[in-house]
Amino acid sequence: MSDLQLNTLVRDGLQMRVAVQGKGPLVILCHGFPELWYSWRHQLQALAGAGFRVAAPDMRGYGGTSAPPSVEAYTRLHLVGDMVGLVRALGERQAVIVGHDWGAVVAWTAALLRPDLFRAVVGISVPYSPPDPTDVLSTLETWGIHDFYIQYFQAPGVAEAELERDVESSMRKILHCGSGDWQGEPAFGRIALERGFLGNMREPATLSPWLTEEDITYYASEFTRTGFRGGLNWYRTLKTSCELMSPWRGCRVRQPALFMAGARDSVLDFPGIPQLIEALPRTAPELRGCHLLQGAGHWVQQERPADVNELLLDFLRGL
Repeated sequence: MSDLQLNTLVRDGLQMRVAVQGKGPLVILCHGFPELWYSWRHQLQALAGAGFRVAAPDMRGYGGTSAPPSVEAYTRLHLVGDMVGLVRALGERQAVIVGHDWGAVVAWTAALLRPDLFRAVVGISVPYSPPDPTDVLSTLETWGIHDFYIQYFQAPGVAEAELERDVESSMRKILHCGSGDWQGEPAFGRIALERGFLGNMREPATLSPWLTEEDITYYASEFTRTGFRGGLNWYRTLKTSCELMSPWRGCRVRQPALFMAGARDSVLDFPGIPQLIEALPRTAPELRGCHLLQGAGHWVQQERPADVNELLLDFLRGL
């Protein structure tokens, strides 16, 4: 990553740390929970080498980017606004936006709300879900589900205390148990509330080939410094964001789109996710591919970087 730059940009009162590499059409990479710009380290180099300008920010509440104290500052509109500001701060007029996990929600929403700025979209792990009158927390309650991990994340301070008790151990468990290498209970989904989010997880005896001690050290050092509250606050605005998105209920994403996920990603087994994937040709009518990468889990861009890079470049070159 010889030409990679870690820049700090300030716009609309938000300080944002952004990894930028390459020259050419802009591609923005949005990470999820609990991640950082670093999650895209393999994509930055590959896309930049192929003639693109690539920007991977620490998202709001993470790493070197501002973490406002108010929960209300983490709605989907705030998160999309940050990406709009990033395009402007980089002096660009348009971008392709790519997102993984929660970052995929941001990417799909950015494409929906600002088609003038975001000319194409890629969702990784999480498919597009047209804004709906009922928020996901209420839906889970209606289905009689009270032990989903995102419900556990709602009470401020609870998940923070668990994850911050031993940050390095937490990151080892989450990265290992969310991957395709984990053979135990799904890392994300329903949990035993009395044992917490990490209750079903175990540290690996040895790290998988895709994950190094250097990687763990970077994640752990950043989350030791910042804590996890910023990222957890994204989950605490689910109901508010649902209300704010009401003007776009049922709307489709009309830009060129791509979806991919690891075939062993436990998110694919979440209630409603299979139906959303099946509906993509209708909800994103310019869909140009739907790919499940065999053997990979949730951290697919880190577990299978060559495959993800190939799919991204094929998509980008076809625009």
